[in-house]
Amino acid sequence: MKLVPLGDRVVLKQLVAEETTKSGIVLPGQTKEKPQQAEIIAVGPGGVIDGKEVEMHVEPGQKVIYSKYAGTDVEVDEETYIIVKQSDILAIVE
Repeated sequence: MKLVPLGDRVVLKQLVAEETTKSGIVLPGQTKEKPQQAEIIAVGPGGVIDGKEVEMHVEPGQKVIYSKYAGTDVEVDEETYIIVKQSDILAIVE
């Protein structure tokens, strides 16, 4: 099954939080909270949403930071995805 977002929606796959740093230091307890970084899987077409023209500024494959309580969790083929509005994406990680 394939998720195809509508309007200004974006499908995200949450990135796994690393519990150790690159130098091997273990981070105690900090990573228990859900990370807010994700990779974009699919992007809606944009268009006229609520009477306003919406241009999509993100594309599949980009890594982004999204708003903490944004979106809807969806499970497809035993994978969990998050569907958010483009306005819930705070930054692109380069």
